Amino acid sequence: MWGKSKAVIRAMLLLAVLAVAAMGCGGGSSSSSTDLSGADFTVGSKEFTESQNLGYITLLALEDAGATVEDQIGLAGTAATREALESGDIDMYWEYTGTIWIDLLGHTKPIPDSKKQYEAAAKEDLEKNGLKLLEPAKFNNTYGLAIRKEEQKKLGVTKLSDLKGLVEDKPDEATVCVASEFVSRDDGLPGMEKAYGFEFPKENISLFDAGVIYDRTDKGDPCNFGEVFTTDGRIGGLGLYPLQDDKHFFPIYNPALEMHETTYKKYGKQLDKIFTPIAKALDTKTIQELNTKVDVEGIPAEDVAQEWLEKEGFVG
Repeated sequence: MWGKSKAVIRAMLLLAVLAVAAMGCGGGSSSSSTDLSGADFTVGSKEFTESQNLGYITLLALEDAGATVEDQIGLAGTAATREALESGDIDMYWEYTGTIWIDLLGHTKPIPDSKKQYEAAAKEDLEKNGLKLLEPAKFNNTYGLAIRKEEQKKLGVTKLSDLKGLVEDKPDEATVCVASEFVSRDDGLPGMEKAYGFEFPKENISLFDAGVIYDRTDKGDPCNFGEVFTTDGRIGGLGLYPLQDDKHFFPIYNPALEMHETTYKKYGKQLDKIFTPIAKALDTKTIQELNTKVDVEGIPAEDVAQEWLEKEGFVG
């Protein structure tokens, strides 16, 4: 399998480096003081950049601790990745607290406090599904709508509540590009329209893959507005203007590494030691910089993750 072959190559390179270090100084060791030798994990992620960045951070940190890791990073959306976790096809991936609470556990109202949202999602997912959440990262990657700055000035919209008047007065300008998942989620387009008291004309809604929406929105073809993730580096890179969520509709989405309770019971002490400091280091500025390196500068996510882990001293 492609993922396995990459993991084997990385493991061979790591062994070679350790062997050279041992010859040069009488014994080499990774910067990680956690030993997961003999452990086997399969790490997954969703398809979008930030999820892949988090996936490779996880994979490389586990390998540095001596684990054998299979690469299943870059699966499809939430439903497919969650199914892979529940079925055991993957052992872990980073999921967002708001997604767990609304989309996966079926609640209709988010909890506005970040800590309480995490605690409620973690408790219920563990009790109902046997899935354990590790400590969450600091940043909140929630949904939003953005527009290119020159068009924003022309239309005069600054916040989501402005869209109601735009739909009523200039419906032809109320065009939006979204991903298929956003159209079907309670915390996506339908819920947002209900909360703000308007609906985009059906013929004005265009469906694209999440990664394509930013360029389409930047070009204004075929949409003035586009679904975005608020920590995505392309917002700044392309000069897009994110509309203020002035009614605070969108939930809090702090990501946390999630796995089966059985995995945590076996390796929890080591995993907490590795990923708690990593989660604490992943603030908004950091993840935006990592996302920008992939989406704007074109650096592969795996290389971005490796560079960051080394820079922060999480791997040797």
